Amino acid sequence: MKVSTFGHSSLGLPITAFEFEGPGPEVMILGGVHGDEYEGVVATEGILEKLIQKNPYRLNLTVVPRLNPDGVLFKTRGNGKGVDLNRNLPTKDWSPEAKTPRYFPGPAAGSEPENQALMSYLERKAPRLIISLHSWNPVLNINGDCRPEAEVIAQLTGYKIDDDIGYPTPGCLGTYAGLERKSPTLTYEIQRGQEVPDILRLHVPAVLEALKITQERLK
Repeated sequence: MKVSTFGHSSLGLPITAFEFEGPGPEVMILGGVHGDEYEGVVATEGILEKLIQKNPYRLNLTVVPRLNPDGVLFKTRGNGKGVDLNRNLPTKDWSPEAKTPRYFPGPAAGSEPENQALMSYLERKAPRLIISLHSWNPVLNINGDCRPEAEVIAQLTGYKIDDDIGYPTPGCLGTYAGLERKSPTLTYEIQRGQEVPDILRLHVPAVLEALKITQERLK
């Protein structure tokens, strides 16, 4: 395992990446895009802990538990400048307008250093799968060719699979990576408010099982 600085936040905090090298395809597991969604951070850190204990995969895995360390620190959706990172990516549908300040997309598309680091990674590595862990209502939102992984997770969790989250999400990662580029993106919305032991018991094994499918089908 290699530990590196993936980038820096708007307040200058380091964004840490944990890389597990292998001969297989590039995969990213991402948490903490929204700092007030602790469930995704807990799940990603739980996955990381299991991989450190034993990594059975041939995948080239990059795990970033806290893309938005400012938000995690302050328990806010946005980064240190109040920007919603999942509305800030330069998608074709990016808009400078937001219904509420909570979804503030930033002064320009791709303006935030956290997303600039993410965009640079996508340009360099072109991952074959991204799993981005959030919390809301239980749903597995798929953008691009990642339904087989979603089906494994759905079988283990009972979560529904949907290719439409149900409301507009301009500037989001699913559109930027999964639809406008060749990096299928599974946005994993854990039930908001779920207890930590339940997150670790249910969602960590589900993602690890899904990675077995990725390893076999993307040889």
